[in-house]
Amino acid sequence: MTRSVFIDGAVGTTGLEIAERLAGRSEFALITLPEARRKDDAARAEALNAAEFVILCLPDDAARAAVAMIANDTTRVIDASTAHRITPGWTYGFPEVAGREAVAGAMRVANPGCYPTGFIALIAPLVRAGLLPGDWPYTCNAVSGYSGGGKALIERFEAEPDIAFRTYGLDLGHKHVPEMQALCGLALAPLFAPSVIPAHRGMVVDVPLPLGAMPGAGSPAALRAALREFYADAALVTVHDDVPAELLLRQSAAPWDGLALHVFGARDGSQARLVAVLDNLGKGASGAAVQSLNLMAGLDETAGLRV
Repeated sequence: MTRSVFIDGAVGTTGLEIAERLAGRSEFALITLPEARRKDDAARAEALNAAEFVILCLPDDAARAAVAMIANDTTRVIDASTAHRITPGWTYGFPEVAGREAVAGAMRVANPGCYPTGFIALIAPLVRAGLLPGDWPYTCNAVSGYSGGGKALIERFEAEPDIAFRTYGLDLGHKHVPEMQALCGLALAPLFAPSVIPAHRGMVVDVPLPLGAMPGAGSPAALRAALREFYADAALVTVHDDVPAELLLRQSAAPWDGLALHVFGARDGSQARLVAVLDNLGKGASGAAVQSLNLMAGLDETAGLRV
């Protein structure tokens, strides 16, 4: 059975990568608009209401407007913007954390942010297990490839090859923080420090933990074991037992839809670093959207993904 899909915002970075993952798949037929009608609201409304599945790759306000154009109760939506990630009635599109059944049965799915995917993957299971406190002031340090900033940032990095490092969100009001706090059940908003490096794709999310000062915190070994158990049936998430000397992001990295989790601990157990490695365009964006789409269509969640 072929299911119809309309990607609204298909020419953006996320939309293009979603289309690549769906290319050649007989389970889906893409509804496309000619270039001249791509921004025509009447044409978009027609496509939004004709499709069985809509994937929104738009700015927040445009995504909200697109949802308002849907005048039926059958079109199912995956929104890759920030607009609906903590909105009541929307399911968070992280099947390993929110539940595969919840995503599979949802009418409205909010695709996770790239940085929050790493943070939530590490923290949410451990808070749920009682191995980390929910009222701790967590810090999250992260670096991403510049493709995470969309076409404007891609163009800037390619036009200014002298940029070696870019940190931002210096007003401490980054739009990803609300979902990081909500999905992990935290009493306090995490202090989030995002940065960009001169690589097209790739991401490292690092959460340092002063375990010796955290009430009720588990040991590094206990944290690793809990993550391994939580993700035991997750095809796209790997919890590593080894302790490499270094973790690298490569400028030549190929697209990848997996998620690697690490727990590094001090010998005396007093400190730990929880680290997630992912592709910001894969499990951090387009790959996550396709994973949710697969589940919503009743298919293997890894179909069409790079694992």
